[in-house]
Amino acid sequence: MKLYELNEQEFRVYLDNHPLKTFLQTPEIAKMREASGWETYYVGLKEKNKLIGATMLTAKKNFMGKKLFYAPRGILINFEDKNVLNAFIKELKVFIKNHNGYIFKMDPYYELKEHDIDGNVVENGFDHTNLLDELKELGFIEIPKPEQLKWMFALDIEGKSIEELKKNFRQNTRNIINKTLKSNIIVRELDYDELPLFKKLTEETSERKHFSDKTLSYYQTMYQLLKPLNQIKYMIAEIHLKEYIKSLKKELENITEKIEKLTPSASNDGKRKEFQITKESLTKKIKEAKEIQKENGNILILSGGMFILYGDEVVYLFSGNYKKYMQFNAQYMIQWEMINYAVNNHYKRYNFYGITGNFDKNDKDYGMYEFKKGFNGYVIELIGEFELPITYHYNIHKTLSNLKQKLKGK
Repeated sequence: MKLYELNEQEFRVYLDNHPLKTFLQTPEIAKMREASGWETYYVGLKEKNKLIGATMLTAKKNFMGKKLFYAPRGILINFEDKNVLNAFIKELKVFIKNHNGYIFKMDPYYELKEHDIDGNVVENGFDHTNLLDELKELGFIEIPKPEQLKWMFALDIEGKSIEELKKNFRQNTRNIINKTLKSNIIVRELDYDELPLFKKLTEETSERKHFSDKTLSYYQTMYQLLKPLNQIKYMIAEIHLKEYIKSLKKELENITEKIEKLTPSASNDGKRKEFQITKESLTKKIKEAKEIQKENGNILILSGGMFILYGDEVVYLFSGNYKKYMQFNAQYMIQWEMINYAVNNHYKRYNFYGITGNFDKNDKDYGMYEFKKGFNGYVIELIGEFELPITYHYNIHKTLSNLKQKLKGK
C-alpha cells in the first residue's frame, strides 16, 4: 500500500462514490479555502493500483515557516479496516513531513455511537469508540473543543413519501405547518444578486444570538462555486401582506356569520365564547398586519436558509430570522419546502445539521434542538476532531500556545 498524489478528477470520482462523502471534502471547498491562502493537495492510498483511501488536504504556513495540514471532514477510508487505517496514516505522515508540515488535523464524517431522537445511546446500536483507542495508538490527540460541530440532527427520508414523513412529525410541528400553509407565505429561491437579503437576515440573527456570521463575500463565493453544480440553494420565506390581510378578513367574515347564526340558547354559550375569541384574535391580526404593511410595504421577508445539496443528503447549513416576525413561523415553511425537495429528488437524508449535544431543557440553546426535534429525526454524534504531531515543531508550538493562554488568564 502506497500513498500517491491524485489529480482533482481522480479524487472527485473517489469522493462521489465513498460512503463518507461530504461537501466539505469537495474541490469546490478547496477552492474556497485557496482564496484565503490555503494550498490544496489530493492524496490517495493505492493497493495493486486500486484506490482504497483518499482525502483532500489543505495546508497553510502558520508557525516558524511550517505548515498546518487539515483534512476537512476527512479522511475517506474504511475505518473498520485497521490495516488500511495504519498504512494510510503512516504514509500520510511521510507526505506531510516532505511537504514542510508539522501538524495534521482531521474531523472525520464518521459517527461515534448510535443515538435516538432524545440523544440517548441506542441499545445494541453501532459503537465505534474502539476507533478512539486506535487513533491514540497512531499518535493522534483528541481536541476537546472542536472547531467543526460534533453533534447534528437528521431525518431519514430514504424510500419515504412526504405524507409519511409529515404524519410522523410531532403534533405541534405538524399543526404549525398546516397553519402556515394557509397564511400566504411564499418560499422562493434567491438569485445571486439577492444574496444581500439573506446576509441581512443572518446578520440580524447573529447579533441577537451572539454568534459569528459569515461575510457576504462567503455567501457569494459559495453560490458561484456550487450553483453551477446544483449543489446550493438560498431560500427565503416572504409574506404578501395584501393577500394575507384579505384572507384574514375572509376568515373574520366567516366567523362573524357563524356567531350571528347561533341561537340565544344556553347550549350555544360554549361555541359563542370560542367563536368570539377567534374573532378577537383575527381582528388583532388584521390590525397588526396593516401596521406592518404600512411600515414595510406589501412584501415582507421573514426567514431564510442556506442549503447544501451533495451526495445522499440535503444539509440545512445556515439560517436567519427576524425576531419581530417570528409569529409567522416562516422557518417551518422553509423546512417543509426543502424536505419536499429532498424527497422528490431522491435524497436519503435531510440533515438539520448543528445541535449542541446538550439535551438539558434548561440549556440556552435547547430551543434550536427542540425545533429540529419536532420533525422526528435522530441525533448524530461524530467521532470528533484530532491532531497528529508530525515534527518537533508541534511541541514547541503547543508549549508557546499554552504559555500564551496562561499569560492571558493573569
